[in-house]
Amino acid sequence: QVQLVESGGGLVQPGGSLRLSCVASGSIFSINAMGWYRQTPGKQRELVAVISTGGSGNYADSVKGRFTISREKNTVYLQMNSLKHEDTAVYYCYLNQAVRYDYWGQGTQVTVSS
Repeated sequence: QVQLVESGGGLVQPGGSLRLSCVASGSIFSINAMGWYRQTPGKQRELVAVISTGGSGNYADSVKGRFTISREKNTVYLQMNSLKHEDTAVYYCYLNQAVRYDYWGQGTQVTVSS
């Protein structure tokens, strides 16, 4: 089993920045990708950014140029700049193992409000 623990969410004003972190622990092997999704009430969970092992990040069009995903060993980060009201959501960490298994964190709330 793999456990994912997110941190870094909170309340920020429009135009501000936040950095999310997610640490993976447990039976970790053959990590194919790590990333971030987000969800708002009544909507489906959507991809924000994902980074594959040895590859570069892929981003949702809505966050390109504002968010940056990076990874260091078993930790994935999401640097979020120029935040907008519409970025408000619960952000979930994601890990794909050996192309077969998906794991999710508990989620961290990001609220963009003045």
